[in-house]
Amino acid sequence: MVERFDLKPGYTISRILKGGWQLAGGHSDIDREAAIRDMQSYVEAGVTTFDCADIYTGVEQMIGDFRRDALARGRVDLVAPLKVHTKFVPDRDVLATMTRADAEAIVDRSLARLGLERLDLVQFHWWNTDVRRYVEVANWLAEFQKKGKIDLLGVTNFNDAATREILDSGVALATTQVQYSVLDTRVEKKLVETARRHGMKLLCYGTVAGGFLSEAWLDKPEPVEPLENRSLTKYKLIVDDIGGWDVFQAILRALRAVGQRHGVGIADVAMRHVLDRPQVAGVIVGVRHGGHLAAHRRVTELALDAADRAEIDAALALRKELEGDFYDLERDANGRHGRIMKYNLNAA
Repeated sequence: MVERFDLKPGYTISRILKGGWQLAGGHSDIDREAAIRDMQSYVEAGVTTFDCADIYTGVEQMIGDFRRDALARGRVDLVAPLKVHTKFVPDRDVLATMTRADAEAIVDRSLARLGLERLDLVQFHWWNTDVRRYVEVANWLAEFQKKGKIDLLGVTNFNDAATREILDSGVALATTQVQYSVLDTRVEKKLVETARRHGMKLLCYGTVAGGFLSEAWLDKPEPVEPLENRSLTKYKLIVDDIGGWDVFQAILRALRAVGQRHGVGIADVAMRHVLDRPQVAGVIVGVRHGGHLAAHRRVTELALDAADRAEIDAALALRKELEGDFYDLERDANGRHGRIMKYNLNAA
């Protein structure tokens, strides 16, 4: 059974979360009906928490259709344990002008797509923190929470300073969704300590770096552009910034050595490493089909010992530190990391 975690009394998530980004546009052709059927396999395997977003084209609707279909078939057992974490991501172009009514309309649309009376967790993202309205808008979401439209509030991709501004305004944040892996530990600079002080938990994406942290890339030549999808493009930039392909290969070799001692793979070790970090409630796995379910169970059963951690830490010491606080690189719309983002998807 997949590990469980209580974000609050009565609100239990699986520590492995099924991500929805890979089911949105820009990755590959998606068999919509197969994706919906696949959701049942995940819930039955104990992965009872799904992560999606208002801007993941079609994904909220898919999850809602899964819920509606399960209820129509009398499969309340598939719906009762399910927690659906979505996001609130207003378009970059409207940050300066959006109104409270605009924000509530986005929340209402998510409710309708998912077929819910109350959203389980809404994770707030703000593309441009130079447009300094994010505290105001976070407080709008807190108002919608008091109206019963939202259970828990979180943020995603806010650095430490902006997160503290929201917290200091009186908004209670249950979670922060962050990019966190053996390659990218920027959250450890400041944000983990802020989370500890405020009782906020981390939900982590990018723990296998879009698939780079796997045997598929071990001892392989460095790939050249164009890469297969936006996910690989995104995480290849991280590989470049930590020191390049040779450093990355040294990390892969260390993860493989640890995995071989436990009879698991590189990705399993990479995920377990993050799950064991302070304040981490869960990791989000972005997959297009259920063929990884056996691996997810292996992660739950894996226990790293002191020797394992020492070997991993020795390889990680080879990395260059990524610049800035968490997500600062990606917030530069004209930089290498920011240029690959799609900023205006909410109106689609």
